[in-house]
Amino acid sequence: MKAGLRFALIGLLICVMLPACKPSQAEPEHIVTPTPLASLPVREGTHVPVPSTVILPDNASRLVQLARWGKGNIGGLAYSPEGKLLAVASSLGIYIYDAKTLDQISFIDTEKYMTSVVFSPDGQTLVSGSTDTTLQLWRVSDGAPLRTLSGHADAVTSLALSSDGQTLASGSNDQTVRLWRVSDGTTLRTLEGHAGVVTSIALSPNGQTLASGSDDQTVRVWRVSDGTLLHTLVGHTDGITSVSFSPDGQILASTSLDNTIRLWHVSDGTILKLLEGHADIVMGIAFSPDGQTLASGSDDKTIRLWRVSDGAVLRTLEGHTSGINSLVFSPDGQTLASGSSDGTIRQWSLADGTLLRTQQGYMKYIGPIKFSPDGQTLASAGPLDLRLWRVSDGTLLRTFAYQPDNITGVAFTPDGQILAAGSESDTVIHLWRVSDGTLVGNLPGHTEGVMSVAISPDGQTLASGSWDKTIRLWRVLDGTLLHTLEGHTEIAGATFSPDSQFLASSSWDKTIRLWRVADGKLLHTIEGLPEGMNGLAFSPDGRTLAASSLDSIVRIWRIADYTLLHTLEGHKSWVFGVAFSPDGQILASGSWDKTIRLWRVSDGASLGILQGHTASAGSVAFSPDGRLLASGSVDGTIRLWGIP
Repeated sequence: MKAGLRFALIGLLICVMLPACKPSQAEPEHIVTPTPLASLPVREGTHVPVPSTVILPDNASRLVQLARWGKGNIGGLAYSPEGKLLAVASSLGIYIYDAKTLDQISFIDTEKYMTSVVFSPDGQTLVSGSTDTTLQLWRVSDGAPLRTLSGHADAVTSLALSSDGQTLASGSNDQTVRLWRVSDGTTLRTLEGHAGVVTSIALSPNGQTLASGSDDQTVRVWRVSDGTLLHTLVGHTDGITSVSFSPDGQILASTSLDNTIRLWHVSDGTILKLLEGHADIVMGIAFSPDGQTLASGSDDKTIRLWRVSDGAVLRTLEGHTSGINSLVFSPDGQTLASGSSDGTIRQWSLADGTLLRTQQGYMKYIGPIKFSPDGQTLASAGPLDLRLWRVSDGTLLRTFAYQPDNITGVAFTPDGQILAAGSESDTVIHLWRVSDGTLVGNLPGHTEGVMSVAISPDGQTLASGSWDKTIRLWRVLDGTLLHTLEGHTEIAGATFSPDSQFLASSSWDKTIRLWRVADGKLLHTIEGLPEGMNGLAFSPDGRTLAASSLDSIVRIWRIADYTLLHTLEGHKSWVFGVAFSPDGQILASGSWDKTIRLWRVSDGASLGILQGHTASAGSVAFSPDGRLLASGSVDGTIRLWGIP
């Protein structure tokens, strides 16, 4: 499995489709809650209460979440019945906007990863589905929780509410569909039969029929009253991503990872039309209220409007810079809202396809993060760009455009003037001038995607690791290729020793290797490791090396004789990022289990767990002064932790 696992097992499909990784283990004593103080965490654009206290082993249990930057990533969209509100399910909660202006009206901070949302017919209640397996009902007026529905054994992926508001349907990763009585939350029945994750469900306008799509490549049509399976629709050649009924209930539309849309007769399950034209997987589908137009959103970054009667393409809407995963028409049929992994919600005029307005601030995920050497800024990598944040208040200072997706390596030069990055989908390392965002250099040479980028502490050498099985050492001053290091079967991570003399590299070939930078000589290979070695970090004194792994364990070696000093166990799933505090006393690790753990380096003791992220927390970094710990997550947020 290649680079995407590190930061790009991302977005809703992967976040909710992945099976549980490892059984729970005993928790350390200290569990740090995300918001122990009422005023924290602050949001971007607000002054961060930077602590005066350095994070040390004896005070690590007092860490709190000081700041949270980003709105999370976008799940489902829903208009209120009268069309005045637009609700957005995100990895942090539910945002409610004025549908005419996209001004934010309220935010329901659920502290859960929300996948879907739907309004009740009277517009007074919202129902949400979450990756924590539950459904929740919320009062729209004040965001108060009304009821929690439990029963699914895995993440809830999709919701549908009957037109009378009495019956709620939910699809789940547990391969089932559940029907609920809204009035008291009772499970009416469970529909079983899919051989894969249920990715999307829809109720017919009269509430008598339910459709479910699955990654088993089928659409199933059920009678709601007794759960009878009426039809199994076969024809797609890959997983189903969304289903939708026409307003008259006679046609069912389905989209798929096979790049197509299929229209089916509901009455007998026969195919009506096959709509082709998208250049990538189709993720979202919606009928206009009059049933004459069908909108489809694709990973090819476009929305297509189709005439239902003959399947003709009426218009192609362009503007999103990444895939579209959510679509919904306004009740009056005049506006189409779209949600994209480019971090934006857009509204379009159906009359002429004009882009009406855009709501920004969402992020599909946060990949690698790095503090600048002076600690005043923080660089974060996302799927489509690099971002530079001012640490003091979370202001987004600059965005560095980056066309290849899934940035996997980021590094500052020691003077903080140059920022380098590489991507799993690009063979070139790019360098920007931090002050103005100008691209000042490219380092071509790799033949496959770049997985790691590191710059030596003396600023003279840049190391890049690639899936082409090589590590390349470059002279930063002029981009000259100095050495090509071979031996690994694939490269996952690379880091320089504090004195810039050595380079450590990790690989999925079950080894860690140590190289001499001056001549590229291989000095030592640590063998017999589990597959999936990832993050690497030298201690500030260069005497120890820490490494993370997909076996959920963090390991620390003594470099002098390569003795394994500590095996740090406690994470419940894959571990990605590791970082030493500036004084070397603490090691932080970030995991797919949504937590950051702190460890005392001297004896490997657990110092605490930082909780708050709603998805994998794969990136960690200490500020140069040791007062802040930053974490980046698949939930699309950056969080700052410290002692207030």
